[in-house]
Amino acid sequence: MVGEAAPQQCKYWQNSGGAQDQTPVAATEESARVPWTGNAMGVGDVGILAGRARTRLVGIFGVSDSGKTSLLGSWYLLLGRGIGPQSVSFAGSLTLEGWENIAGNLRWNAAHGPSFPPHTSSGGGRHPGLLHLDLQVRSTRQDLLFADAPGEWFSRWSVRRDADDAAGAAWLSGAADVLLVIADSHELAGPKLGTARTNLVALLRRVGAERRGRPVALVWTKCDIVVDAQMRGAITQAADMVLGTYETFSVSMHAATGQEPHNRGQGLLSLLEWVVSVHEGAYPRQELPHPERDLLQIVGGVHA
Repeated sequence: MVGEAAPQQCKYWQNSGGAQDQTPVAATEESARVPWTGNAMGVGDVGILAGRARTRLVGIFGVSDSGKTSLLGSWYLLLGRGIGPQSVSFAGSLTLEGWENIAGNLRWNAAHGPSFPPHTSSGGGRHPGLLHLDLQVRSTRQDLLFADAPGEWFSRWSVRRDADDAAGAAWLSGAADVLLVIADSHELAGPKLGTARTNLVALLRRVGAERRGRPVALVWTKCDIVVDAQMRGAITQAADMVLGTYETFSVSMHAATGQEPHNRGQGLLSLLEWVVSVHEGAYPRQELPHPERDLLQIVGGVHA
């Protein structure tokens, strides 16, 4: 079969019992959704995972080109090489094609060396693509879904919560079990660092308002690029004010000194271990003393 809902609909289908065996084969219900292609799942496919245990949805919030897709691809390649956090190993996936679509760019091949995954298109969708991992965590299995969403959604959502063209970000903010907010070191150290800071703080504000006690981490991507101490301090101060309790990680796909011959990047496994192991009730909801005017002073003006 190549994707049909029932065996009889496939032009290559042959009854294994031969001509004498006329026993009808029960058709699959038309309403059933099965991930035949292995591509990223949609919201309607998530029910496939519900039979074994509750699935953990990881939301990665960040503007365009901040490293969200590269982070996902790096995790997949490391796990595929048997490199993972202690007591965590790859056990399968229903979206292998989807993972390969982003991770293939990070591999060496006969034609060229590794490159960054293509930009995640915003398209017209109202939900992000969901990539599935089945992980063996010590003696148990854990299903995780990672949302690969375009950065344009988050830029619009951070400015206006109910924007029509940010519905996907709004859905993810309500559905995610674990939230990662991306701080792009390259942009925060570049010529447009003021704009990058304003955009990031606006995103932190929105995540803080929608958090509802869920685990949150501030993830500095491309950490091999040095960000000015004053800039890091301003971002940390803003995160403290709007998030309260959160974790901080610094990650990079570039190897740290002494990692040869296997490049594990920097901080990638520590972040994945936290995503897998953090308890949903580890960060109780709290009222944060963050007057609006104080936050505006940090970024020089951010409009909700």
